[in-house]
Amino acid sequence: MADVLRTLSIFGTRPEAIKMAPVLKQLSDSSSVESIVCITAQHREMLDQVLELFDITPDYDLDIMKPAQPLNELTASVFLGLAPVIEAVKPDWVLVQGDTTTVMSAALLAYYHQVKVGHVEAGLRTGDKYRPFPEEVNRRVLGAVADLHFAPTEWAQGNLLRESVPQEKITVTGNTVIDALNVMIERPVDLFEGPLAGFEHETIILVTAHRRENFGEPLERVFEALRQIAQHYGDSAHLIYPVHLNPKVQEPAKKLLSDLPNVHLIEPLPYLSMAHLIKQAHLILTDSGGIQEEAPGLGTPVLVLRERTERPEAVEAGTAILVGTDTERIVRETRRLMDDPQAYAAMATAVNPFGDGHAAERIVEALLATRE
Repeated sequence: MADVLRTLSIFGTRPEAIKMAPVLKQLSDSSSVESIVCITAQHREMLDQVLELFDITPDYDLDIMKPAQPLNELTASVFLGLAPVIEAVKPDWVLVQGDTTTVMSAALLAYYHQVKVGHVEAGLRTGDKYRPFPEEVNRRVLGAVADLHFAPTEWAQGNLLRESVPQEKITVTGNTVIDALNVMIERPVDLFEGPLAGFEHETIILVTAHRRENFGEPLERVFEALRQIAQHYGDSAHLIYPVHLNPKVQEPAKKLLSDLPNVHLIEPLPYLSMAHLIKQAHLILTDSGGIQEEAPGLGTPVLVLRERTERPEAVEAGTAILVGTDTERIVRETRRLMDDPQAYAAMATAVNPFGDGHAAERIVEALLATRE
């Protein structure tokens, strides 16, 4: 049908899948859209969990993941695998989310084929091309290539306007992760079984740390802080750390933390369990981007283990504190929130700046408006 919009949604990692899932649902529910899905499987095991959870069946699976794959090979694999898909599908729009190598490569390839690009979660910036690496440059490429920019906040829109993106190409939508989180929190899950058995009544500090720019000494400083926190609180607090599958995270985590009885190194959790654990946790220490957005919606304070964040809205709103990878500062801020009820309450009750859970609806409305 000539008036049906054909979209090709491309993603490769678990966070991308989570944030694209609400968009895919809205696309599939529209009689005005033919929605086609291609995954690169940049993160195979972690991605497959989310596909099953959100009942997403890809039309194309490039399956490009290889152990310890360098960025140049990953980029080349996406280019080579994706080109025949774009040529076969002939989409009106390619949709991508975020700032991974999959996203950058897919958007650039769509541009080479003169296919319009819609960028979900557009406009995030730190101003430092090496923090985060390579994500900051990836999203700057998207800023130049995309035809529609779906900015999660007014701040993100401001970044795009300063880069001379026309106002009419930007829609402020909120963040789709809030849409996904709202769905997950309504689903029942027996959180305290399997690796979390026995923690029902414990004070939980949730840890996630996996950023590429933190590999090596920065991550070791973070782990030293975790050691000191664990030793200080003993049985009164348990640190739950779902460890990323990357060997550059797995090996130092096991080496530096595995001997502590109240530090629990577990395998990455399914997203449904992770969403409920974010809600259950007393405090979160993370270098993740998505958790900075999710936790405020559930009243859980966040300490951000990064030198810079592309989500300053969380810091400005009081839902997150930027602590970097300095051991002393991580310990100091953790102890302040653990020991000062007023400081904790101020963060736990701050308003989430990342949206109302209807971002996907606004994205699809903006796409359909391009036919008019």
